[in-house]
Amino acid sequence: MKISSAWLHEFLPVHKSPEELDQLLTDTGLEVEGFETIESVKGGLEGVVVAEVIECEQHPNADRLKVTKVNNGKEILQVVCGAPNVAVGQKVILAQVGAILYPKPDEPLKMKVSKIRDVESFGMLCAEDELGLGTSHDGILVLDPNAKPGTPAAEYLELESDVQIEIGLTPNRADAMGHIGVARDVLAYMACHEGSTAKLQLKETKKPVKEAELPVSVSVENTEKCPRYMGITISGVEVKASPAWLQNKLRAVGLSPINNVVDVTNYVMRELGTPLHAFDASVVNGKVIVRTAKAGEKMITLDGVERELNEKDLVIANEKEAMCIAGVFGGDHSGITDSTTDVFLEAAYFQPVSVRKTAKRHGLSTDASFRFERGVDVDLVPYALERAVQLIQKVAGGKVGMEVVDLYPNPIQKRTVTLRYNRINQLLGHVIAPEVIRNILISLDFEVLSSTSEALELSVPNYRIDVDREVDVIEEVLRIYGFNQIPLPEKLNTSLVVSEKPDLERLGVNLAEVLAGMGFHEMMNNSLTSPQYAENLGGTQFPVEKAVRMLNPLSQDLAVMRQSLLFQAMETIAHNQNRQNPDLRLFEFGKTYSFEDGNYMENKRLLICMTGNKQEESWAQKLEKSTLFTLKGVVSNVFERLGLASFIQEEALPDQNVLADGYQIRILKNVVGTLGWATPKVKKHFGVKQDVFVADLDWDAILNSLKLAKVQYKELPKTFEVRRDFSLLLDSKVRFAEIEQIAKKVDRKILQKVGLFDVYEGKNLPEGKKSYAVSFTFQDAEQTLKDSQVDGIMNSIRAELEKQLGAELR
Repeated sequence: MKISSAWLHEFLPVHKSPEELDQLLTDTGLEVEGFETIESVKGGLEGVVVAEVIECEQHPNADRLKVTKVNNGKEILQVVCGAPNVAVGQKVILAQVGAILYPKPDEPLKMKVSKIRDVESFGMLCAEDELGLGTSHDGILVLDPNAKPGTPAAEYLELESDVQIEIGLTPNRADAMGHIGVARDVLAYMACHEGSTAKLQLKETKKPVKEAELPVSVSVENTEKCPRYMGITISGVEVKASPAWLQNKLRAVGLSPINNVVDVTNYVMRELGTPLHAFDASVVNGKVIVRTAKAGEKMITLDGVERELNEKDLVIANEKEAMCIAGVFGGDHSGITDSTTDVFLEAAYFQPVSVRKTAKRHGLSTDASFRFERGVDVDLVPYALERAVQLIQKVAGGKVGMEVVDLYPNPIQKRTVTLRYNRINQLLGHVIAPEVIRNILISLDFEVLSSTSEALELSVPNYRIDVDREVDVIEEVLRIYGFNQIPLPEKLNTSLVVSEKPDLERLGVNLAEVLAGMGFHEMMNNSLTSPQYAENLGGTQFPVEKAVRMLNPLSQDLAVMRQSLLFQAMETIAHNQNRQNPDLRLFEFGKTYSFEDGNYMENKRLLICMTGNKQEESWAQKLEKSTLFTLKGVVSNVFERLGLASFIQEEALPDQNVLADGYQIRILKNVVGTLGWATPKVKKHFGVKQDVFVADLDWDAILNSLKLAKVQYKELPKTFEVRRDFSLLLDSKVRFAEIEQIAKKVDRKILQKVGLFDVYEGKNLPEGKKSYAVSFTFQDAEQTLKDSQVDGIMNSIRAELEKQLGAELR
């Protein structure tokens, strides 16, 4: 939420710098996320002043130029001017030498002494567009005759510089949705820490008095969704641009001025946190009804979209049609326009849950819904109406056309809470004086109903919707008193819990560190995703009917829970490749969700993917593309790190929709993952042109398999390894894993390792054949191996390979 420093200081007794406000507001729970200097005109028109034209003569060398002499309040300057309307006696705007103007935001124009057709000019007489105040270039800006030469232009034009403060407002702090709420916290902090006695002072208003005849009857059919509704009419208003002070205030909080009536409603909303709405009274046509929408009822909202209303939506209607979605969005035909002369002004309290559901239902988020769905101050509604009436009459004229209508049949009662002093001390581990506690609460508008030496009986203001319990009140005391004021004890008591079970969370962190060490970057994607992925790519593997759908999605792109981590990984890859970053190593720990046989399923998975080159471009080595085997090596390291490498079995990848030409990984009978590359259809959908290699591992299943992994320690062997190699001619369908399994079945005692160090397919080999160069490493920890032992095992391996795979030695 954006607030204006200048606006905030209207409620403060002393000036606080942005840095002071940063510290103070953050300490009280309104975390400041940043500052931005706001200028009505870029550069603030520094060096630009009011001047008087005292001479004006024709330029000797140009028909369309005039040579003028102007008084800037200190001296007489010669200025060449091409404006057709320049004349003696005018009060004008002079940009003096050294001033910088911004006729276009990114194109500064610096004033300097120049010769124009051989005549020196010491500045420029400015038109509206040259000052950045508008678009008119018909002539120089001519001021009121009473303007005083030498007056800074920013001062004369009522331009303001301000500091916009961005606050990360949490949903529970509905009380701080207006400037007075923020000021209340600042004043409470100052009272506690600086001894200030200043109180929050609202601008004085008076109850509107009927001056004209513009009656409107008001009725509320659903008092549950609209507990309080107020209305009044103002006749004879003149809708036009707002005065400079009002426009400056709105720009300082990031709003664009619209017209004086609408700007007043926005101004009061940002001042008090209470939204208002102004209707064209001619559309209201004498009757306002607050009701729920009818079945199939439609209306066109301010954004020009025709919306079909839900029977649970609350609307503001006349006798014929809905004019506004209550608390959310106005109608296209009922708003204030330049031709409006009579206004019906609404101030209300709508039930937060109703507004929130309606806003979500229609995919709308407005300043009004933001406030109503969090809960505005129901007791401030009358004051907000009075304040708005007062300001509208100030900036647009008009007369009050009826008595104020205030429909509030069931007043919301304030909650009461008992606060025990010893409970505060117990929770904080620190004693705060009762008088300090009492003063803090009073400064936050809590009313002390009764007081004893042990406790306070408090009445909670209605705008503090987040305060229901004693602990909530304690939090209020603590945030104003200051978290930093609570001393840490010299001794901290801790307990040590020893568990024989592995720390599964830490195991995941360790594995992430291993992957990071191999050059991988971790992704963290949203669990919500687009249903289009399942519809277009899921097929039978991730069918739409198994998707977990959101009841009230934030948008259609976040309407379902993800069934796979792959689709968002492809989004990430496409995003990076489109920004000159094609060589990627990525991984993500995340959960997937599905709805199967009437049950909601949740599964934690580890996705590892690679694409592009293996390493960064360098003169020292040749670039090589990542392959499926590159990723396989990474996956092997993962299982090696987990102590599960000896239990891994590989089998052909079954037909599926998203991965192709890889294999499936099993531990005993359980499938724990798949490895392959993204299908052409998947790549095309995301606009990825190069191969993407993917390992999709079932982290839950892998953790369940950890009981198989046992850490064993043994002495390092004192003997040497012996290596033998085979060059085998095989069918192209044979996989290395089959060779490895056969060899290890022949000997499990001294055969330590089987490796593949060369693969060849092509020229000089029969069709359908390939050549594997396979290494076999032997070692006996107890004695040195003899050639006869190794040769015997190698002969047995060769025989089994010939028998089972049809292998031939080359």
